[in-house]
Amino acid sequence: MVSDVDDGYFSARTLGCEISGNPLDPLEPIMNACKAHHPDEDMDILNRAYRRAVRQHSPQRRKSGEPYIIHPLAVSQILADLGMGPLVVAAGLLHDTVEDTDYTLEECRAEFGDTVTGLVDGVTKLSKMEYGDSAQAETIRKMVVAMSRDVRVLVVKLADRVHNARTWRYVKTSSAQKKARETLDVYAPLANRLGMNAIKTELEELSFKVLYPKIYNEIVVLVARRAGQRDVYLKQILAEINEDLDAQHIDAYVTGRPKDYFSIYQK
Repeated sequence: MVSDVDDGYFSARTLGCEISGNPLDPLEPIMNACKAHHPDEDMDILNRAYRRAVRQHSPQRRKSGEPYIIHPLAVSQILADLGMGPLVVAAGLLHDTVEDTDYTLEECRAEFGDTVTGLVDGVTKLSKMEYGDSAQAETIRKMVVAMSRDVRVLVVKLADRVHNARTWRYVKTSSAQKKARETLDVYAPLANRLGMNAIKTELEELSFKVLYPKIYNEIVVLVARRAGQRDVYLKQILAEINEDLDAQHIDAYVTGRPKDYFSIYQK
């Protein structure tokens, strides 16, 4: 007789065939990233959290038509790549279970303990916060920080927002624009305050593309048109600066990078 646990395990593996380059284990890249940053920590909680997430979300589909489990997997991958530990990554796998399924906080606490449950609860509360307009942005940012007594709650929420932003093309334009404005006004600045520059930049770029598509596309074309000229100029300037540094026996090396589209727009 197959137990509920085995049922969940085999369901996860079957669903994994739909959503991963590795049909045997879609959790593998997440586990590997987490282990790379935390080699001495027990990763079993990730297996258990994944099985639970699959069970809870198995009937659900994203707006894209894909299995819902793709979202918590993507969120947990972002968290693992950021260097978060297994408890936070597990919370990423479970972050929508209480809000979107019949799974309760009490059940989560019994199964995964206080830390994971506290993170899931915090993200759930943030998701229920209503955003009005840009004039309220600073107030909302303060409320988000106050509600995130554990800063890891905010990190999970930022990872959640990043993946949702990547899939805005599947939702109504009006809904995507509302979320993009909230992201630009609230979550990108908070990512900046936390020193999460890559997250901040991606949130800004994705929001900019949704809010001002015509301007975004104009900048993309303009940057592409000038790329060759810019690269030649940049290479020349960098060579001169590094040569001067060597001449002064200064142990340093200067590199350059292209500005992001949103940064160009702001200038």
